[in-house]
Amino acid sequence: MSTIHFTETTTATPEQFLAGLIDFGPGRAELFSASADDQLTVHASGPGWADVTEGSGGIWERLHYDWSDPRRIVMTTTDSNLWGGESGHTYTLTPQPDGTTRLDAVVIRDGKNLKGKIAGLLLGSIAKGALAKALHRTVKAIEARR
Repeated sequence: MSTIHFTETTTATPEQFLAGLIDFGPGRAELFSASADDQLTVHASGPGWADVTEGSGGIWERLHYDWSDPRRIVMTTTDSNLWGGESGHTYTLTPQPDGTTRLDAVVIRDGKNLKGKIAGLLLGSIAKGALAKALHRTVKAIEARR
């Protein structure tokens, strides 16, 4: 199992970042490269939560999004072709005195099969930089929406 931590600073407010994170409409792939529009399904949603399947490139994940605390968004993996166990994402948004927002992201990848175990090991080591770049692109794309 890999637990990966990232920190970014964004000019987006916590509300703007959350709005981008939970926008499950067309164009999601512009914000999240691992979420192809044609592989996105919103199964159910309500105030502060959504049940969504998303993915790309043959990797998919069903996530329970919980933003009942809009400053701490928890996405728990409920099904996937690679991930199981404790897999998921947590984003903590902290407004800063200078008007920026600190984003602390924790990604847990617990492979449920051999392919998932290998992918999790790679993501936690040599491919960590690729995940950091993807998060940075997401932050910049959300900022550009303003």
